[in-house]
Amino acid sequence: MGDTELSQELSHEKVANQPRGSLFWVIPDGYIPPESRGELLSHESICVLNCGSRVANLSIDIYFEDREPLEGLIEVVEGRRTRHIRTASLEKSGERIPVGIPYAITVISDVPVIVQYSRLDTTQPELALMSVMAYPV
Repeated sequence: MGDTELSQELSHEKVANQPRGSLFWVIPDGYIPPESRGELLSHESICVLNCGSRVANLSIDIYFEDREPLEGLIEVVEGRRTRHIRTASLEKSGERIPVGIPYAITVISDVPVIVQYSRLDTTQPELALMSVMAYPV
């Protein structure tokens, strides 16, 4: 197969807009740092990539060690788009994730998506950025 044929075989049109990923994702380590130093705000984000052309409707549940879960937080990721959802912005009926409290996350999508999780911790001058792939189930 020559370069031209290979290029056509792997063409963008053949793979574009195809759904990729999983429908159910788990992030077991959540923690919104309680303070920030300097100009950057400590935060966490659920990073979602929707490669398909359909809108992804997400249902996010937050689990705690010592209280009932915060369930059914709804978010949307348009087709062929990415979205970074800050966990501190998640809210349902006025309830939010408290800062400084460990939690875990599940993400359910009605179309396959790819989920990554990122934390920026600026509680010290030597800030830390952590980013990991969520676990697809």
